[in-house]
Amino acid sequence: MHAGEHGLTWPLAPELTNERLKKLLFPTENRTEKSKTYKEPDCEHIHKEMAKRGVRLTLLWSEYCNECRQNDEIPYMYTAFRSRYRAYATHTKATMFLERKPGEQMEVDWAGQTMKVVDRIRGEIFPAYIFVSVLSYSGYAYVEAFLSRTQENWIAAHVNAYRYYGGATRILVADNLKTGVTKRTKADIILNATYQEMAEHYGTVVLPTRVRKPKDKPSVEGAVGHVSTWVIAALRNWKFFSLKDLNEAIDDKLQELNDKPFQKRIGSRYSVFTEEESYMLLSLPDKHYELSEWKSCIVAYNYHVSVDKMLYSAPHEYIKKQVDVRLTRFTVEIFLSSERIASHVRKYGSPGQYSTLSDHMPPSHREYSQWNAERLRSWARSIGKSTLVVVNAIFESRKIEQQGYRTCMALLKLSDKYSQARLESACNRALSYTSLPNFKMVQTILATGQDELPHEEPRDSSSDFGFTRGSEYYGSRSDQSHRHDGSHHGDGGDR
Repeated sequence: MHAGEHGLTWPLAPELTNERLKKLLFPTENRTEKSKTYKEPDCEHIHKEMAKRGVRLTLLWSEYCNECRQNDEIPYMYTAFRSRYRAYATHTKATMFLERKPGEQMEVDWAGQTMKVVDRIRGEIFPAYIFVSVLSYSGYAYVEAFLSRTQENWIAAHVNAYRYYGGATRILVADNLKTGVTKRTKADIILNATYQEMAEHYGTVVLPTRVRKPKDKPSVEGAVGHVSTWVIAALRNWKFFSLKDLNEAIDDKLQELNDKPFQKRIGSRYSVFTEEESYMLLSLPDKHYELSEWKSCIVAYNYHVSVDKMLYSAPHEYIKKQVDVRLTRFTVEIFLSSERIASHVRKYGSPGQYSTLSDHMPPSHREYSQWNAERLRSWARSIGKSTLVVVNAIFESRKIEQQGYRTCMALLKLSDKYSQARLESACNRALSYTSLPNFKMVQTILATGQDELPHEEPRDSSSDFGFTRGSEYYGSRSDQSHRHDGSHHGDGGDR
């Protein structure tokens, strides 16, 4: 293009600036500049990235600008970038997810409606309570039926939900239930000890909802509505004869609910969970949480606590201290001010059993800790038949076998002072007086020398004093009563 075509001659007129000259000589280039457009942000990508932990819109705008520069494109300023993303979020109803990160929060509750289980034999109908859990970000739900809303079932439902999801969330939003919350005030929330322990086991924090504030857990409230429609109502005409059958039917309906496409979003609960949330969950511990029960006890003077009619030792320094006892299926743990001071294998069977650790005993008691009834009987047998009968009599007089250890030990140690022969003779003389002699009687016989006196001949049964019976009579019963088969033999007759 020539300047003459535009009537331009040299020298140029003073009013013809460089800008006006450029527009006159290069009109096409001006139109190209005006037609340049800004690079539109990928709002769907931004929304997914915003859900990730620690990601902010300013960071995404910075990355967007860098990408535009690399591709020789024009980026929007931050305010315009933010406005376009907000418009997208509002239009697609995605704003509710802006503050919920994948794997961050799980909401739990009991559904208001119940289902029914019928006793096949008696026809009795039992209500089944429906536990609902939902991941706040994806809406992925877990549902399970229980025959009661006990703490045991509440904890089991959480454990099963974590197993179903394959991980745990960082926050657990729970209804203000007594199974989860012991006390709530304006200043503090006191969680049930077992519920708190379960949460700590999975590395999650419990945030109970406020009373009558459903907006504190909108996801689970919405999920309960969906469960009521697509699970409970869908199975309303079905008849279930066991909880297992009911939960199998619930599983089928639950899968349909999780696979059901969203109405206003792309994908389904399951697809969002697998693509965006599952890998953000906390890894599960090697072992699932084992339900525990907590009790408060006082350490007795015998340095044991009594739990479910069994006795477990604690260090003797804590006698008369109040302690917390944690019970699981297999263990008993004793705590003082949150510090564990003892641990035992839990005992089952007949009440009154002892679990005693020698380290818990006062020094004066430890010398007896390695002894048991069988060893004491064996020692008595080596001294003589009468001594064994007396030891058996001492054990028979005690409700708990362990209560006889110290007495039997003291009896047998009399042989060190008086000799085994004298102890056997003293036990034989004691048996001539009673079928259930005690330590004090034998000790008195030895101290007074009665064991060295000649035995009197048995008197006739018609005499005023009856007749005297020795260890042969009592031993036939007492000794045989401790045989493994528990049967009675010998010629001693009945007592």
